Amino acid sequence: MRAVEGAGAARCDEFQVAFVEGGDEVRRKLVHAQEVSFERASAVRDFPSYRGQRNYPGLYYAATMDEHVGYESWLERDEAMALDFAVDVVGFASQPFWLFWSDGQRVRSHAPDFFARLKDGTGVVIDCRPSERIRSRDAGAFEATEQACDSVGWQYRLVAAYDPTWLSNVRWLAGYRHDRFADEAVGARLCEVFADGASLMDGAAEVGDPIAVLPVLFHQMWSHRLGTDLSQRLDAGAWAWDTAS
Repeated sequence: MRAVEGAGAARCDEFQVAFVEGGDEVRRKLVHAQEVSFERASAVRDFPSYRGQRNYPGLYYAATMDEHVGYESWLERDEAMALDFAVDVVGFASQPFWLFWSDGQRVRSHAPDFFARLKDGTGVVIDCRPSERIRSRDAGAFEATEQACDSVGWQYRLVAAYDPTWLSNVRWLAGYRHDRFADEAVGARLCEVFADGASLMDGAAEVGDPIAVLPVLFHQMWSHRLGTDLSQRLDAGAWAWDTAS
């Protein structure tokens, strides 16, 4: 495995993590922490909010786990929403652990922004930072985190931005992510109407009053029961289909 600037000469078994377990901070070698449910971990540091701060912390309601997840920037909020929307993600947490390693001169640390668990049981570690804001020190930490993930079979992803059209569409659908918009009878009828594909408004009107049907339809799209091309603007004429057909 290649050595990176941020990790120096660190070996795989020299990476350590610190995380919260039972209200206490626990620290152990990363190779011995692979089975920890980091997707349910408490954040290892606070999300401060104060007058005049330049970042935008807050809480995102994740329908995937039916709980709130913290974020510290709009980009992190967008990533939390993207993870919530992802069909293969079963859980995720923000600031799940501290990663420690030696760069050859001193011990360094980094708290990744998110850990996500996939349906197949594998893990994904995510950092969020716009490209123009990545300094050399940040790049070293991201490279070391990627090396640590490689050492235990996790994926690593550095998110700089999302396609604006895709993000706008998913943000709209996220407004209907809660199960209160689910309706089994209307949902089944929508799947029938969209079996061979139809435009959103035409399909909704065939099921019933669009005012009542569209919230269920958007929930179906958020839940991936109905599909559409999210790279295109989501409007009344957008084409959708039953994903099971």
